[in-house]
Amino acid sequence: MKSSQNLVYINLILLGIGMLFSQSCTSETQESPKPNIILIVTDDQGWGDLGVNGNPYINTPNIDQLANQGVQFTRFYVNPVCSPTRAEILTGRYHPRSNIYSTSEGGERMDLDEKTIADIFQANGYSTAAFGKWHNGSQSPYHPNDRGFEEFYGFTSGHWGNYFSPMLERNGEVTTGNGFIIDDLTDHAMEFIEKSSDQPFFVYLAYNTPHSPMQVPDVWWDKYKNAPIDTTHRYADKDILDKTRAAYALCENIDWNVGKIMSQLERLELQENTLVIYMSDNGPNGWRWNDGLKGVKGSTDEGGVRSPFIVFWKDHLKPQLIAQVASAIDILPSLVDLAGITNPFDKPLDGVSLKPLLMGSDEEWKDRYVYSHWNGNVSIRNQQYILDKDGQLYDLSTDPGQLNPIAEPSQNVMSELVSAKDAWINSVLSELNRDREEIFPVGYKESKFTLLPARDGLPHGNIKRSSIHPNSSFFTNWKAKSDSVTWDTEILTSGNYKATIYYACAESAVGSSILLRHQGNEVSTVVTEANESDFVAVEYDRVARDESFEKDFKPLELGLIQLEKGRHPLVLKASEIAGPEFIEVRLLVLERVD
Repeated sequence: MKSSQNLVYINLILLGIGMLFSQSCTSETQESPKPNIILIVTDDQGWGDLGVNGNPYINTPNIDQLANQGVQFTRFYVNPVCSPTRAEILTGRYHPRSNIYSTSEGGERMDLDEKTIADIFQANGYSTAAFGKWHNGSQSPYHPNDRGFEEFYGFTSGHWGNYFSPMLERNGEVTTGNGFIIDDLTDHAMEFIEKSSDQPFFVYLAYNTPHSPMQVPDVWWDKYKNAPIDTTHRYADKDILDKTRAAYALCENIDWNVGKIMSQLERLELQENTLVIYMSDNGPNGWRWNDGLKGVKGSTDEGGVRSPFIVFWKDHLKPQLIAQVASAIDILPSLVDLAGITNPFDKPLDGVSLKPLLMGSDEEWKDRYVYSHWNGNVSIRNQQYILDKDGQLYDLSTDPGQLNPIAEPSQNVMSELVSAKDAWINSVLSELNRDREEIFPVGYKESKFTLLPARDGLPHGNIKRSSIHPNSSFFTNWKAKSDSVTWDTEILTSGNYKATIYYACAESAVGSSILLRHQGNEVSTVVTEANESDFVAVEYDRVARDESFEKDFKPLELGLIQLEKGRHPLVLKASEIAGPEFIEVRLLVLERVD
């Protein structure tokens, strides 16, 4: 009897030990789920374009709540304009290293040896998508689908001329948007989130407002068209009030869409495992209220480069304000660190992980320099000072608006900042090659479509651009057979390509013939249908625009053309003009068919 009882006791003890061992092994081997990432970047939204930053004239409750419940940086810096900031977000490296020197005509393209944040997250098992404005290269292999993003919906240019059901692209193929562009981009992002909710995802949601043209839906414009606007601020004498009202209306529309995303995360029970970042790419695109900061978009002063930067991760990050200086180059290393993933690429990063600050670590945070550059202008700042592009020193702790340069600066402080600025110019800015020849690739092996917009072409003869700003422009004033448009291209893959142009024309141009030539090969067709499009959606322009207007351009298939590998220009000509003026051209699409 005792022997039987002892055996039972021994079995129970062994069972208990086994359960403890099993629990221990499970706790050691079970990994926390990888967090989802949603990175929201707005376009030309200044530090002062949020209610949470002290602006009583704008209504942004969802973003304000995100800031109040999350982490808000009060000294976060980007670049003076769009494309360099986006390159630094994507690479974690200063934009001169990526060879970003312009916002159009190829100068916005990141060098192909750069690896992006999407490449890293994709290599770690994430599903990746980009929605909205890309602005770091249009044709493959510069296209977002070739830079780590499995899904892309939006446009690759620096700005867009129509915000209402515009021409867009999805994974390289031309498509038409649905309704107001910000709402449409949000809907596509939400669709992707829903589809990817059972696996980790990285979403780059790059809104293109409040960048001009200031096209605003009635429902948002009606809230601001008669609203009071601060007319006493620093730059009130330069402020165009209706442009400011339109910017505020566009920002409130963004806020409404951010609210939709946050509600979706709550409905899908993803908030606890989704890290959301909200920021802008540069300072405001107008002289509106900006908390007294000096300068606007394009400037290397505080007003041109200080951006909202909000990080929300429910139950992981405690609400706090962070005053330490940080920069766009820090986003990549911070997200890699917070996600607990590895960077498999060997490109050295310029940024640092902000995780210790975000997690409230007691670890000592060393003072650092943050650099701002555009068009040869460089400013440098640390926690207390800024040395501006003209070599004037300001104490930002007592003079955040840069009103009074220090008359007799400390020689030690001045010497350190000047030396650091010179070192950055000599070691980083020196990598920038402004003389790079811009050749546009066609027929990348991983891509079916190549889009060659008017922006990347050259007009000859009578032909003119529709605007001095190449982005989103079209070719017009085509009157003679001697006129032509050329694209300086490098054909990467020989083969047959289906050529299609997107055009508009008057009835009198019907019967004209158009020809596309590449070396000795050519294809041509006859214009059989007029497309007398007026400018579209102009009723939503709330102030006069500088950018090109848009038309409802229609596709016209030219046929198949043989393209030979190598660098050769593509030439578009009129072989016959039926009326006083030929067609207007927005885009050439080449589809590889073999």
